[in-house]
Amino acid sequence: MNLDDQSKRYEYGETAVPMAAGLYLVATPIGAAQDISLRALDALRRADVIAAEDTRRAQKLMSIHGVPRAGRPITPYHDHSGDNARTGLLKLIGDGRAVVCVSDAGTPLIADPGWKLAREAIDKDLPVVALPGASALLAALCVSGLPTDRFLFGGFPPPKQAARRSEFAELAALRATLVFYESPRRLATCLADMAQTLGANRPAAVCRELTKLYEETRRGQLDELAAHYEEAGAPKGEIVILVGPPLKTEVVEADVDAALTEALKTLRIRDAAKEVATDLGLPRRDVYQRALALIEADG
Repeated sequence: MNLDDQSKRYEYGETAVPMAAGLYLVATPIGAAQDISLRALDALRRADVIAAEDTRRAQKLMSIHGVPRAGRPITPYHDHSGDNARTGLLKLIGDGRAVVCVSDAGTPLIADPGWKLAREAIDKDLPVVALPGASALLAALCVSGLPTDRFLFGGFPPPKQAARRSEFAELAALRATLVFYESPRRLATCLADMAQTLGANRPAAVCRELTKLYEETRRGQLDELAAHYEEAGAPKGEIVILVGPPLKTEVVEADVDAALTEALKTLRIRDAAKEVATDLGLPRRDVYQRALALIEADG
């Protein structure tokens, strides 16, 4: 049975059919336990071995969804796992076993363990299958209000300020939304460094505790967000920072006026300003003030 046929079988819940040998990279919820796919649950039920970043969390997730362990090994695989751990898992796959890899939360390999394991499996011509699902990166992009057509994921910025600013400076001119994960205790200083190197008025968003009870998204300019978290202190939970593309300095006032005049024909002033600001890469509040001025001039 090839992998395509196998995926069709477990998609339809034929759990009696053994899984084909291979490495299965399985996405797990980043918060709400319901955010897991049917394929992921079926893979957890039928895998020969489960390699987990945190074995206790994997067992808890399986318990929530009624997935029995059934005597199968749940072995740790994390950032500190050495060559021996990978060699053992790859040998199991080579011997015909199905190995599921899960991280603490989200999609393996995306700022989470699994890349070296997947790379070495590919090098050995072993099957590698992704079972997609929850990802803080994609969830944050969806709610940020920033352009999603082109983005760069930067993982965790360097912890030291000099290296962090250097990294941001290299990305400053990239015409794409920038996405980073960050620890709550470094959030304020990271935002301040972003404002310093990327531009204080760049539109940005800070997403916290996505899909969880206290989920929050705060949007604004980088300098505004930096000031807020400097005053409020470190928040709790998992953090995603998103920064919009660089502002288009070549945009002239006539372009803004023309775009606003057209948008105001069908939209309310606030919606028109938002649309034009997004299209032209300009601060929303500046465009809103210009829209007010145009309406006042028209009487």
